[in-house]
Amino acid sequence: MKPTGMTVIVKTITDFVVGFIVLFGAYIVLYGHITPGGGFSGGVVIACAFILVMLGHGRDVAFERLGERTASILDSTGALAFLVIAWLGVWGGYFFMNVLVKGTPFRLLSSGSILANNLAIGLKVSTSLFLVFSALAVFRKRSFRALLEDDLT
Repeated sequence: MKPTGMTVIVKTITDFVVGFIVLFGAYIVLYGHITPGGGFSGGVVIACAFILVMLGHGRDVAFERLGERTASILDSTGALAFLVIAWLGVWGGYFFMNVLVKGTPFRLLSSGSILANNLAIGLKVSTSLFLVFSALAVFRKRSFRALLEDDLT
């Protein structure tokens, strides 16, 4: 079996830091309404963890941890959750109205529906970026110039 990925040192360091990267991304998503951050930036950090696994270990190992089908389902779930949260506001009067009760300021549950929006966007962004990177990794064989030359001829 042909070895995939990079050296043993890179694989070991990748395995060591990926958990911390995902944890930090989850922190950014959860506390984005209190501190700088939110769903998009936390989702990018989480996606970077899976991209790091793909770069360090290879595509097969990354797809074992988060398969394309699972990532696609999570991507669609994040988009659907965001849309449902937005439409729940219609019951309150208009699109995206905050229908959840606001809690104590500067606490985790203090922002009404913003935390739910951050979770949905974090899920959507992290899986979307992972899928985009994996698609680019699959189609890396041909350069953009070669594709243009084929279209022109």
